[in-house]
Amino acid sequence: MSSGGRYEGVILIEPTSRGSANIMKIKRVLVMKKTKYQDVILAELEDYGRALIIDNYVQSSEVDEYIYHESLVHPAMITHPNPRRVLIIGGGEGATLREVLKHNMVEEAVMVDIDEEVVEFSKKYLDFMHQGSFDDPRSKLVIMDGRVFLEEASPKSFDVIIFDLTDPYSSELSRQLYSREFYEKAYRVLRDDGIMVTQAGNSFYYYETYEWVLSNVSTVYPIVVEYMVWVPVFGYSCNFIIGSKKYDPKSISEEEIARRLKERGVKTRFYSSSTHIGLIKTPIIKFKTK
Repeated sequence: MSSGGRYEGVILIEPTSRGSANIMKIKRVLVMKKTKYQDVILAELEDYGRALIIDNYVQSSEVDEYIYHESLVHPAMITHPNPRRVLIIGGGEGATLREVLKHNMVEEAVMVDIDEEVVEFSKKYLDFMHQGSFDDPRSKLVIMDGRVFLEEASPKSFDVIIFDLTDPYSSELSRQLYSREFYEKAYRVLRDDGIMVTQAGNSFYYYETYEWVLSNVSTVYPIVVEYMVWVPVFGYSCNFIIGSKKYDPKSISEEEIARRLKERGVKTRFYSSSTHIGLIKTPIIKFKTK
């Protein structure tokens, strides 16, 4: 690991699609580390503050990470009436864990990540994201392959499963975590009224891949809901897909959402009862190339 310095005039050119890119000015690189699996950088961006960058792709930034993490976690969590045991696969920053633990009825939140060095990096440098969630007595950290964990986990042992993964088009290894077989493994581990959610990249720039993921979820789960939210540092709207065995995120009323948020003591910056309804009702923007 090495500490960085000021990078005057240096820019990060991050592809948003095969033909477009997001350009961000780097003020300084704070920490650089190469793990067994990936290159990890903590940098300060001109517009977005401190940001976690993995393999030259921004994963989260200081000024807007709450938009992504709240949107990933709370629609599924609030749809389930009693999410006592929650599984997170991925989410090395600890911010997804942070949002899950806001629900006071959660008894255990198991976070599974393959890269221990990224988790340790996050514990040390990304306190503004995890906010001490790793130290919560309800949290349990497991370092292993998420696929193997699902294969070895007891059937019907979780109420909610959250996949906070790299994009399905980022690598062949990542693509496997969006397959029908992977969702079947998750289905087995969910209780009879369980619900899962995954981030699913972008439906506009990567239409074919997104439709493939959507089809895989739809093949396994009887209730499927799509939604998306604009994340500034990504330069596009991030898509999410919920697969549920019993509860429909579209059927819960705004009043009931507000009641559950209050009873559970959940405090958020972006997500709310009205935000939930808006996310679910917003049409998904897709573009199929000719």
